[in-house]
Amino acid sequence: MNVLIVGASVGGLTVAEALRHKGYTGSLRIVGEESHPPYDRPPLSKEVLTGTWPVERTHLRDEQRLAALDADWLLGRTAERLRPADHAVELDDGRVLTYDALVIATGLKPRRLPGQPHLAGVHTLRTLDETLALKRELQVAQRVSVVGAGVLGCEVAAAARTLGKAVTLIDPEPVPMLRTLGHELGGRVAELHRSRGVRLRTGTTVSRLVGENGRVTGIALPGGELVETELVVLALGSVPATGWLAGSGLTLDDGLRCDSTLRAADDVYAVGDVARWSDPATGTTHRLETRTNATEQALVVAANLLGGQRHHRPVPYFWSDQYEIKIQVHGVLGPHARLRLLDHDDSRFAAVAEENGTTTAAIGWNHPRGVRTARRHLAA
Repeated sequence: MNVLIVGASVGGLTVAEALRHKGYTGSLRIVGEESHPPYDRPPLSKEVLTGTWPVERTHLRDEQRLAALDADWLLGRTAERLRPADHAVELDDGRVLTYDALVIATGLKPRRLPGQPHLAGVHTLRTLDETLALKRELQVAQRVSVVGAGVLGCEVAAAARTLGKAVTLIDPEPVPMLRTLGHELGGRVAELHRSRGVRLRTGTTVSRLVGENGRVTGIALPGGELVETELVVLALGSVPATGWLAGSGLTLDDGLRCDSTLRAADDVYAVGDVARWSDPATGTTHRLETRTNATEQALVVAANLLGGQRHHRPVPYFWSDQYEIKIQVHGVLGPHARLRLLDHDDSRFAAVAEENGTTTAAIGWNHPRGVRTARRHLAA
């Protein structure tokens, strides 16, 4: 069998490693858009941005372990077109790679503010190169604005504040991380940032970016307010990187549609942020943007490539580090979930989230042991 993996981050790498671990000895080719060897994305908005980790520490495997995979790495190359009928992928350098089995792990692209001029000092943070560019400018800027108070935006705000910058965090929702933590826990995140000196401007949108001589100088808000700034970080969420699949005949629906085995078409599978899979029990589809999900999906796909029939039925999990606080969530919090504390003191707590009489999530706030205990309530 000839396996082609498009996407060289944690999902694609884990598929390759799992195949070899299970005894697969056939051809492995891995295409990556970036020129870097596979690296871990979660530290980018925290340890790399603040300088507490060198870049090398983000590498997922050292050179020796990558070589041991006996894979053909095509880094710095972009997949431009999929031809399923030919079992072929066209690359940006004109090469055509054929496959017996294809794994799509192309991840996400960051959103940008539409209709805005190109201004220096405006950043997104998805890749290592983007992180290093932002880090360089953070060394001299004093006023930083983050647009978008989701997980990434809150982590960037925390990192910039840790570096001593004056930080404004802007989001249309009433509290940070509303979509992932709900109102009650999102309110605690708001208090955390306020207590560290972040200026929160929630419940408001951005009218436009303001610039002078080609460089951003401010953010105009509705009503005429101007937030003066030297740097802007756009943390507006991301979209699945599926543009190269247009016209392929695969179903694209805010991600690449798959069944519960993560199969998108004959001999085509997807893993990670790009994969939207169906739950046959409920008839609903899901797409998760977490490192844990990418790893779990990769193990399912590797097993199914070798003849298995595994289904992906995860308990969603994510974590976020902000200042010295680690927030961990197993399960799903609705916007109006209520927290029931199981164990707490002044600096930490473990809790479950309840909604309509059902326990939907287990939460740890600087309490890794407590969240493991709370998770048992979720399983019950």
